[in-house]
Amino acid sequence: MLVLENLEPRKMMGLESQGMILAASDENDNPILIQPIKEVPNGSTIR
Repeated sequence: MLVLENLEPRKMMGLESQGMILAASDENDNPILIQPIKEVPNGSTIR
């Protein structure tokens, strides 16, 4: 299963954070956070 969760905007250290969590589960239903293998610009498209 793949999950994309859009988090509520929140002030952190004086700035508004507009975060998302992208995760999947393995064959034992353990959650695994999906992360890029290299630096990508903010706003990049997930394909």
